[in-house]
Amino acid sequence: MGTNVAAILLLTDMPTRSRKLASLLEALGEPVLVDLLDPAEPTTLPAPESIRAVVSDASLSRSTQVAALRRHLGRLGPNRPPFLCLMHEDTPRARVQAQALGANRTLSAGYAARSLAKTLEGLFVGDRLLDAGRATTAGAAAADVVLTHLLDLGRAGTAPTRGLVRQGAELVLSALDKADVRTWLDVVWRFDDATHQHCLLVAGLAAGFARHLGMREADCHELTQAALLHDLGKSRIPLSILNKPGRLDDKELAVMRTHPTIGYDLLRDGDYPEVMLTVVRSHHEALDGSGYPDNLRSDRIPDLVRLVTVCDMFGALIERRPYKKPLGGDEAYATLQGMDGKIDIDLVRAFQPLAEAAGAAVPSIAA
Repeated sequence: MGTNVAAILLLTDMPTRSRKLASLLEALGEPVLVDLLDPAEPTTLPAPESIRAVVSDASLSRSTQVAALRRHLGRLGPNRPPFLCLMHEDTPRARVQAQALGANRTLSAGYAARSLAKTLEGLFVGDRLLDAGRATTAGAAAADVVLTHLLDLGRAGTAPTRGLVRQGAELVLSALDKADVRTWLDVVWRFDDATHQHCLLVAGLAAGFARHLGMREADCHELTQAALLHDLGKSRIPLSILNKPGRLDDKELAVMRTHPTIGYDLLRDGDYPEVMLTVVRSHHEALDGSGYPDNLRSDRIPDLVRLVTVCDMFGALIERRPYKKPLGGDEAYATLQGMDGKIDIDLVRAFQPLAEAAGAAVPSIAA
């Protein structure tokens, strides 16, 4: 067997029959045929970590075959690859045996000739999605721990260290290297705290956007750090305003609109680059000068700020809030398109693939 080719283990009680099936699997991996009824244990089996999938082509009505299947499957350990069981008997007992052996999917042996490869490909896709979901869940949970620390420091009036922010950004980028924006958002929607959810959502959108634009790795990290920090100032806003189950009145809105300058003041004496500080202070500015806190116009709003603003606004539109339902992806993107003159429309156009992917993850239940 080639050292760089993943194996597909084909466990059979009739090698002459299974050789025809093996030829159908060659496009997916290197078939390794094992005769379950051969009393001599094979000495050239591939290492468990090199096996991409297991296919059984054996009767499940006989204890000898079932015991041999169990022995070979057990050798692969708890992280066993996907297992497809071909069913030669359509009986309750055979179905129970397949389930007991841990089959991820079953397929009637009569359909194997025309459906085996396609069914196995589907298992590979499902397994990759499951792995991506697990990795994203772990990454989001770890990033939320970092974010909690960032906001706790902010509440105490202390600037977070640059190292802590780098750690959080690395977790977000690493998760998005393993999955897509939709998977990230599906996980982030599970967080209860609205500020945490929003910061992680915007950081994920920004990281995905940076990758989509082909930005340099250093710029991807800087942008993701800025997105993670953009609402740091909300850590100093009263919870009665942050968590109000309704729209803010004018006085409350005035308090809420202090969060960009609060975040900027917390960070400005640290070792943060100026463009990152500008993102924190200016992500609510508008190109026509109607934004806040400084009423900046387009010539004073850097590209990185414009990029985070697009992600921030899209995130706010697709989020569920106590006083509004989330917009669907298409509707949220159309809203951004209608803001020509306030946000960078060229960036909005470039953002469309992210909007389409992210919009599919809009929550259907209250967060």
